[in-house]
Amino acid sequence: MMSGFHGLFSVGGLLGAIGVSTLLSLGFSPFQASLAVVVLLMLSAFLALPGLLTGRTHSESGPAFAFPHGIVLIIGVMCFIVFLAEGAAIDWSAVFLTTVRHVDMRYTGLGYVAFASTMTIGRLLGDRLVRHVSGRVLVTGGSLLAALGMLLVTIIPVWQMTLLGYALVGAGCANVVPVLYSAVGRQTFMPEHLAVSAITTLGYSGILVGPAALGFVAQIVNLPFALGSIGVLLVFVTMMGLMLPQALINGKTPK
Repeated sequence: MMSGFHGLFSVGGLLGAIGVSTLLSLGFSPFQASLAVVVLLMLSAFLALPGLLTGRTHSESGPAFAFPHGIVLIIGVMCFIVFLAEGAAIDWSAVFLTTVRHVDMRYTGLGYVAFASTMTIGRLLGDRLVRHVSGRVLVTGGSLLAALGMLLVTIIPVWQMTLLGYALVGAGCANVVPVLYSAVGRQTFMPEHLAVSAITTLGYSGILVGPAALGFVAQIVNLPFALGSIGVLLVFVTMMGLMLPQALINGKTPK
């Protein structure tokens, strides 16, 4: 079910972008549109609060967080890189299309749309895909496809090919993280609840800190170089995926 959960995350991103754009087009100010989002967040928090106060998913004692080690650290680094690629598409695609490909400002959101659309479709189909394709193929093939897409974005100076590249990044990254999250649930190096907390922290730091780091690199060199370096890192994810234990990544708990 992990791909479907992540798919709804992507659906939320698309609906948020479409919803706020619609409110702005109807004459709402940015403050009013943001206020509408705040109301939805408060409503969802209110509905979730009873479960957060009363529910427990495990009875393990000990710390709520631990630094990752062993195979969990490797998976966390892989998640970090994939989330970094997602952050680059979300935060830098419009800037890249404007400043490097010189696309009209009205159409710079197409890069995110291309990325988010293929990622959403890939994740919504991911649960079915996982039942027919091995996890190793999804991780290695997906990260390699995303690397190809990112290199396509930066190398070919045609904006239509840039959009195709972002679409490939979304399709490639779609099911890598869900498969890796599932693998963490099967490993025995760390307690499951600590392992999930560790890779979630490490992974989401890629989408939080990564885009700022890319801006720093772009300031020193240029933006195509910064984005192209992500393609190289995604190839590194492919290599690490080949080294993960087959039973762990393909859906079997190792003895």
